[in-house]
Amino acid sequence: MLSLEQNHITELYVWVDDSLPKTLGKPGAGRPSLLSDSEILTVLLWNAMLLRQKNLKDIHRTMRLYHFKDFPIFPQYSAFVSHCHKLIPMLHFLLQSLLEDTAPLRILDSTMLPVCKLIRADSHKVALGVADFGKNWQGWHFGFKLHASITPKNTLSAVVLTPASFYDAQAMPKLLNKHARLAVGDTLYGASVMGKKIWEEYGTIVIAPPHPKQKKKIATFWQIFLLEMRPKIESVWDYLKEHMHLISSFPRSVSGYILHYLRILLGYQLLALSSL
Repeated sequence: MLSLEQNHITELYVWVDDSLPKTLGKPGAGRPSLLSDSEILTVLLWNAMLLRQKNLKDIHRTMRLYHFKDFPIFPQYSAFVSHCHKLIPMLHFLLQSLLEDTAPLRILDSTMLPVCKLIRADSHKVALGVADFGKNWQGWHFGFKLHASITPKNTLSAVVLTPASFYDAQAMPKLLNKHARLAVGDTLYGASVMGKKIWEEYGTIVIAPPHPKQKKKIATFWQIFLLEMRPKIESVWDYLKEHMHLISSFPRSVSGYILHYLRILLGYQLLALSSL
């Protein structure tokens, strides 16, 4: 990953300000914010890429203490949080603009994003009605599931956020498009019905290992070579969760979770693209 220095925050601000369409940044009614949309987005992304704090309160405290020269006038915490939530469409726009959606080879997988410990699921209220129970090889979880497709260079091609109960193969139409010629996934992506649908819609060949109940299945050398690339996406999950703190229980609303996931994913994509 790219090694960031203090002067890069200015370059990040310039990129954000140049990338945002002016139609998304129209000022609303009421008292104007102390910081522009581009400055708030820069704060969120800079923290995701370098400081990697887990919640908005820590971000606000750190920016006021250690980045006074960059932002001499910083809003109070409540105003800062309100402004951050208003920028969710802009974060989504920036992430969409950086996704490598023309990549011909994609590696598919999903990962659980718990919103609380399983023992507290029955009393959880923040994401009630949106989050759900889901199970993988690690056991049961309560929260969301992040589906993604990546390129062989570990950059994101597509991302989809669903409840944890969503079946992996059902997300394939959102993770692939007509540019994708080959898609590599685990056993859950080997469903014949969905594979046929993907071939008819996109002309994409889906390669997955045999189901455990299948004793024999013929594979060519190139299919085995592609299947051996699947651990690449596991390294992406590890980096997002262990180093960038993608899993969190701090947000106090569903939009807070979306804001958290978007800033982390966008920060990761910026780092991954800068490292190429």
